[in-house]
Amino acid sequence: MAENSTVDPKDVQDNKVMAILAYLGILVLVPIFAAKESPFARFHANQGILLFIVSIVFYIIYYILLFTVPVIALIFSILSIGILILAIIGIINAAKGEMKELPIIGKYSILK
Repeated sequence: MAENSTVDPKDVQDNKVMAILAYLGILVLVPIFAAKESPFARFHANQGILLFIVSIVFYIIYYILLFTVPVIALIFSILSIGILILAIIGIINAAKGEMKELPIIGKYSILK
């Protein structure tokens, strides 16, 4: 779904909480199953699941590096702030009723 997609204001109002939940880790499953028919909630659920997958991969790599190359693991721990920033951007966009893609990862789609 493109960044400039228009969405029904009623859909936004009814599903804002679902869209915000999409950025809170495993809670991304709530809007996926509870708001199946909402384009607004599904857009944010897609963004949230992308962020969740990226964070899982990131932390798996981090823990591998932590035990093998601790210096690089330190750099990764600093970079982990980026995941938090992406989640905050997503929550702000959802709260404002906007359908903006997350920087870097937002252009990909998992949910149809």
